Amino acid sequence: MPEAVLELESAEDVARPVYEHPWPVRLTHWINAVAMFVMVGSGFQIFRAFPSFGAKIPQKDLLHWPKQFALGGWLAGGLQWHLTFAWIYVGSGLFYLAYEIASGNYRQVLFTGDDVRGVWPMVRYYFFFGPKPMPREAYNPLQKLAYTSAVILGVLSVVTGIAVWKPVQFSWLAAAMGGFHYARIWHFAVMWAILAFVFGHLVMVVLHGWNNFVSMLTGWKKNPDYVPR
Repeated sequence: MPEAVLELESAEDVARPVYEHPWPVRLTHWINAVAMFVMVGSGFQIFRAFPSFGAKIPQKDLLHWPKQFALGGWLAGGLQWHLTFAWIYVGSGLFYLAYEIASGNYRQVLFTGDDVRGVWPMVRYYFFFGPKPMPREAYNPLQKLAYTSAVILGVLSVVTGIAVWKPVQFSWLAAAMGGFHYARIWHFAVMWAILAFVFGHLVMVVLHGWNNFVSMLTGWKKNPDYVPR
């Protein structure tokens, strides 16, 4: 009988809505999503002005990005869009990091040594149709690894962007990346890594259901598949 009662209580716990995302997390999430979209589009517009890396090596354009998938209309327009939303991106990111540290909410998404052993079971579940591991918290180890990587990529996008934006004033930073041309390559590579994360993030939202999307709007998640602590 006690076991039956325990199972009932666990089922009730799982069915109870959970306040998963505080308002600062939701606000910065959507601000950064919009800012990132604008920066990628305007970044491609900037790239169209010099579609190669290095001193024209190779001696022809490396990539002809379609104009319809760029934002800004021309180089100056792309720069204005890019720099404006870069400041929004930086401000929102700093606010997010400050909140996560001050509130302790970072423990929800930060990948730690305790999560290492849980990565392979999730990889096996997602990609090899293995058994689903028992969820114990809001984010599984693979998700936490992805979100921690996203934060690191966000920081790298800002650092490499500064080196590209002000290569003379921050010559030491550009030099650390191999020079201005290599800083452009790093900035470009980080952008594609962020886009890969966004694609994977959207796939996970679809796989985990509508409740995950709603929770990022309202903060509350109905019928979570883990028992809240």
